[in-house]
Amino acid sequence: MTKEEVVLTKEGLAKLEAELDELKNVKRREMAERIKLAISYGDLRENSEYHSAKEDQAMMESRILTIEKTLKKAKVVQIEDQDLSHVQIGCTVVLDDKEFNDQVAYTIVGSEEADVAANKISYESPLGKELLGKRVGESIEVHAPAGVINYELLEIKLG
Repeated sequence: MTKEEVVLTKEGLAKLEAELDELKNVKRREMAERIKLAISYGDLRENSEYHSAKEDQAMMESRILTIEKTLKKAKVVQIEDQDLSHVQIGCTVVLDDKEFNDQVAYTIVGSEEADVAANKISYESPLGKELLGKRVGESIEVHAPAGVINYELLEIKLG
């Protein structure tokens, strides 16, 4: 992967496309109405509703541009075609945390899709880097700010 590419799963691509569609076709209209209403309040120099709406509009337009740039650079990973003999982007891994004797599952995704709360980690994260290419039964050692964390790879499956 080149630095210019943005790695996405099909799910991540669909999510970004849906967000872009919502922003362009629904939120823009709502924002225009909000600005129109704020203008009706009078003097724009001291109109906090107008200034707030304009700031929100700028943030929304910035998000639209960011998504469009991301989609232009997107490289979609075909999870269904993957060889599950080793860890790759798009697969889900089940790990045994040796310190806490607990199992945890993570899906390896691109940085745009990473969401720790949903157990989706970037392949560029310390754990993601260590996992790529590993096979079931192998040990993983991750150097984190809190110290070294040891895992054993128990299972590799489709995302």
